[in-house]
Amino acid sequence: MSDSPDAEKSGGVPNRIRRALRGPRPAAVPTAVGTACGLIGLVDLVFPRLRHSRVHAVAELLPGAVSSLAAAASIVVGLLLLMLAHGLKRRKRRAWVAAVVLLPVGAAAQLLYRHSVLGTVFSLVLMGVLLRYRREFAALPDPRSRWRALANFVVMSGVSVGVGLLIVRSHPDTIEGRPSMAAQLEHVLWGLLGFEGPVGYRNGADYTVGYSLGALGLLTVATTAYLAFRPEHPAARLTPSDEEKLRELLATHGRRDSLGHFALRRDKAVIFSPSGKSAVCYRVVSGVMLASGDPVGDVEAWPGAIAAFMEEARAHSWTPAVMGCSETGGEVWTRETGLDALELGDEAIVDVADFTLSGRAMRNVRQMVKRIERAGYETRVRRVADLGAEELESVRQAAEDWRGTDTERGFSMALGRIGDPADGDSVIATAHKAAEEGADEGPYGDLKAVLHFVPWGPDGMSLDLMRRDRSADPGMNELLIVASLEAAPALGVTRVSLNFAMFRSALARGEKLGAGPVLRGWRGLLVFLSRWFQIESLYKFNAKFRPRWEPRFVVFRNTRDLPRIGLAAMQAEGFVSLALPRLLGRGRRAERRPCAHQAPARRRELEQAA
Repeated sequence: MSDSPDAEKSGGVPNRIRRALRGPRPAAVPTAVGTACGLIGLVDLVFPRLRHSRVHAVAELLPGAVSSLAAAASIVVGLLLLMLAHGLKRRKRRAWVAAVVLLPVGAAAQLLYRHSVLGTVFSLVLMGVLLRYRREFAALPDPRSRWRALANFVVMSGVSVGVGLLIVRSHPDTIEGRPSMAAQLEHVLWGLLGFEGPVGYRNGADYTVGYSLGALGLLTVATTAYLAFRPEHPAARLTPSDEEKLRELLATHGRRDSLGHFALRRDKAVIFSPSGKSAVCYRVVSGVMLASGDPVGDVEAWPGAIAAFMEEARAHSWTPAVMGCSETGGEVWTRETGLDALELGDEAIVDVADFTLSGRAMRNVRQMVKRIERAGYETRVRRVADLGAEELESVRQAAEDWRGTDTERGFSMALGRIGDPADGDSVIATAHKAAEEGADEGPYGDLKAVLHFVPWGPDGMSLDLMRRDRSADPGMNELLIVASLEAAPALGVTRVSLNFAMFRSALARGEKLGAGPVLRGWRGLLVFLSRWFQIESLYKFNAKFRPRWEPRFVVFRNTRDLPRIGLAAMQAEGFVSLALPRLLGRGRRAERRPCAHQAPARRRELEQAA
């Protein structure tokens, strides 16, 4: 093995390190401990009080306040253990510390209030297992912000009210009268704040109910305060120095991957190989460490960057995944990490030298383009650096206003900005039509549609976004793609990457003569899902330009991770949002003026795909 700085080249990673980085795999002990913690938390919450045991006879000799405090502690500990179960399964160190502190408290509550020797033993045994395997729980915290405090307050308040109603009703034999639901709810709300409510009890049950409700309210306040005032661990972002290093790598090796320039999204983080000759860009979404495209840089240095990526995933107990890597990238990822790969779809690539509007196959596109040109539209295809500041700002604002939704979409094939001075080599194609005499031109003059391409090495470009004025004639996207392909030689471009078509091969094979029932059924499901996710329409739109298809893959650890990875990918792309609903309305997008690096991410809009 070489001792040089390039030891991470293919075959140069020590076997012991490579074996250590073939994860992170879900450990049996943390998974079992997390499940047991959740079960014990559930027992602390709902297990009935044993009134005919020997422990009950002894406990009756203790002051009544002890039993009431134990009841409150049992409920609080039960809720906290349920909340910690997932963190223990992910080997989180802070979850381990909290569980070790809470389990003996829960054991005492089980003994003093529920009089359950078995529940006490289970809690203490689990604490012993946690202490025995303490080195298994070393994962670092996830990225977080103080917005989680607000989410915790909302969720815990709802849970506390629900559990409080159960507590109020858990002593039906001691309730005075028949209080209404409104009275019970009022009693819960006052109890959470530490005051007595309108519901009366006999035989000292009011102490147990009062302590329990007060403990729930205290738990809500304490956890919210902890989340609000703990140090932040914000999600990593691309720093200026990181961006500069990535641009240097792209300048040398950018021709290899059409998605390379999208690594410059500033909401991604980056991990470099030890020699700095390769890097993996990623974002953490819902516990998934999601990389996109191939590693950037020298192919021979990829293993070092991949090893660093896997080590970071292991340290935080994140689920590693790669979206949209090439066949070469998938082979390196699977070889170096032991992960698996699945074909995700195909990228449409048009070789400029082979493109022509002639022939029967291009008749529909040719006719549409000619019709739009006769309607008075003209096109301009230029480098970003060739646009004036005023025109560039107008294009940027138009693209923002025409996005169509408040959700900014894009991750693996979107740059997230237009017109940044650092992206002067990007290409903007615009469609223009002068307003008819006496008609209003609109806020953006004669501008009707925009296409934005990012560089793909020195002689290629990749489609980033397509936006158009809703009042423009159909076919703007076809018009601008054809114009861009025709202008490509003058720009020194020989290859153009268009949209990515998910499950393209399944759609193509499923509609052919002789396709089997399984393939036809799979195609039918994809067509059905296309009503929401534009799967079939995107494929048909790309196919209009007679591209060659390059497969793209998703790399994952095991099959059971796929649903989680899929959800994380949809969150990253902007199709699914788990954020709290906005309480304040947003102004019109046309009135917002973002700076250059905050321009919107891509939203691919397709029209008349057939």
